Amino acid sequence: MTIIKRLLLIMFLAFSSSAFATQEAIEAERVQIGDLIQINLPGEESLNRGFQVDKRGRIELPEVGTIYVAGYSEEQLSEAVLAALKAVFRDLSSASVYIAEQQLFISVQGYVDSPGEYTLPKSANIQTALHAAGGLRSGAQLNNMMVKRGNEKIPFNYKAFLDSGDEALLPELRSLDSIFVPASPLVGNIEQQFDAAKQANAGDSADSRTAIKVFGEVNAPGSFTYKPDANLVDIIMRAGGVTRYASVEQIRVISNNMPKLFNLKRYLDSGDVSLLPPLSEGTTIFVPKQEEEIRAGGNVVYIMGEVASPGAYEGSQGASFMDILANAGGPTRYAESRQIRLIKANGSVVKFDLTAYTEGLTGTKPPRIASGDAIFVPEKTDFNEKSWLKIAPDRAVKVIGEVIRPGRVEWSDEMDFMDLLAHVGGPSLRADTTKIEVVNGSGKLITFNLDEFIRNGAPPSELPPVAAGTIIRVHDLPQDPSDNKSQWVRQSSDASIYVFGQVNAPGRYRFTEDMHFLDILSAADGPTKEADIHNIRVTHRDKSYAQVSKLNLSLYFETGDESLLPKVTMGDTIYIPEKDKIWLDRSKESTVRILGAINKPGRYVFNDNMTILDIMAEAGGPSDNAYVEKITVVNMSCCQGQARTFDLVEFSKSANIYQLPVLRAGDTIYIPDRRDSFLEKARVGLEDILRLTTTIVLIGAL
Repeated sequence: MTIIKRLLLIMFLAFSSSAFATQEAIEAERVQIGDLIQINLPGEESLNRGFQVDKRGRIELPEVGTIYVAGYSEEQLSEAVLAALKAVFRDLSSASVYIAEQQLFISVQGYVDSPGEYTLPKSANIQTALHAAGGLRSGAQLNNMMVKRGNEKIPFNYKAFLDSGDEALLPELRSLDSIFVPASPLVGNIEQQFDAAKQANAGDSADSRTAIKVFGEVNAPGSFTYKPDANLVDIIMRAGGVTRYASVEQIRVISNNMPKLFNLKRYLDSGDVSLLPPLSEGTTIFVPKQEEEIRAGGNVVYIMGEVASPGAYEGSQGASFMDILANAGGPTRYAESRQIRLIKANGSVVKFDLTAYTEGLTGTKPPRIASGDAIFVPEKTDFNEKSWLKIAPDRAVKVIGEVIRPGRVEWSDEMDFMDLLAHVGGPSLRADTTKIEVVNGSGKLITFNLDEFIRNGAPPSELPPVAAGTIIRVHDLPQDPSDNKSQWVRQSSDASIYVFGQVNAPGRYRFTEDMHFLDILSAADGPTKEADIHNIRVTHRDKSYAQVSKLNLSLYFETGDESLLPKVTMGDTIYIPEKDKIWLDRSKESTVRILGAINKPGRYVFNDNMTILDIMAEAGGPSDNAYVEKITVVNMSCCQGQARTFDLVEFSKSANIYQLPVLRAGDTIYIPDRRDSFLEKARVGLEDILRLTTTIVLIGAL
């Protein structure tokens, strides 16, 4: 009995396993999003192909529309599709519907070459999807990728897969999955060219919390990935080793918030591994620079600046200023020997003019030198050298903009604005000399018109006051009137005029009080051939109220009357409208064409509330020779072109609206001429024969 029970149990398990496998096979054969559904219907080219299941689980069939098929078995799929096709096709006896190919609809986002949506084979994995998206970009973070499946997020380590080749580390893909590839933190928050070699020199870690930071006197400082079995020497070697200036006896290690000194030299001499400090995640290692010997003593004097050999010199008792200066090699060719400073040990400063002393001027002698004093020889102020350190801010004036030599200029109270402008070479050729801005030390802005100042005779009282700390800016003008687009940001709106509409170069233009309407119109390259010069509008914005002037420029050209031209000033706008638009401005898909024997053939706007009678009425009705029994309507707006004839005479007898042809936007109506019909030609030919016969009979009678 026991043996029979065991046999029955084995048979039950085998049956259950077989049923489960069958159920899996059935599930695998059900229609999934992304699958390719094949429909075969002989004689119908539009159907004999594959249709992909979209994101909503539907397929789009021509002349049928959308059909929901996701989750159907092949039998249910065939029933649903054939039922939909019966509404359009009569004979479906030879039709077949089946799943041609199971596919995955995957979205790849993030740091890949070609992010987007891709259709992949059923067996595709993460690596296949990344390859379809063009591969990873330089700078992609491999160890923190993610698969989004609905509201579920599945992280995975692609770097671990590349290291081991273990496909179990990668999640399986399903249709509608999204793969997200983040950018490495090393890339930064600005899109730029990622140089992997340079980033490798700065370390290989992308996680700042667990990285080991190494800086100081090492050849390649940076952040390095923490590895549990690595020691301090391994990390220093990964950082390129120490430099020749490293103080290897004073290396600082901060691990678990505990600082510790490490003597690398002692470890190398002894080989005792117990001397190596333990490392943990987030450890900081600093290799300091070896301190050079600082010379100091009771008789040391320091000399700095523009001397041949600056440094600290230990002089004998009673050494003079000239001895120390000569010991340092003397001043260089760039030394400002009139401004030498002696900084005493007590903090006082003594000025010394070496040039005056060498020229033998009375009352000039070198200062006395004591231990701890410092001699500073400044650099000569070279006008061609733009270093701002050479002139103190409290005695300099800054000149910027369109001058020959902009920069910081040493100021003297006996100078004025014109002296300063001449000192920097004067305005350049592109300078706007009508609006020079001067900002004094208190922050007050003064606008100076150099052109008007010179025209008035250059009275000194009209010059703007200048003192140390003043800023002077000279604006620039556009290079030419038609190339001012890049200059308008720097060009103030209260000095500009705006030209819109049908001109060859619309835009914002520099304007002065010496210019008038025709000047600014010429600067915009004049009206185009589509311009309506009879209805020009000028908006005057300098008024406290709204004012618009109208101009008939054509009338001005005919009469030459200058009073017709409006007075324009800075801030005004000029608008030149366009002539009546041509018929091409409306697309052919929104109109109906009517041709042939019609009084006003052309293109007419059409909507769904209109019929062919409305269009013919709008076109003036058929002409006297119209062959209204054979009106042709060519439908081009549906899936394929077709032509139908319409008998207007028959319709007028019955007034049956069902005889009216269906008309859509984009269609063409052709009304033939009765003289071109076959019956008319036959009638005319018969009349010719009768006339000829009559003529022959008359000739015979005569």
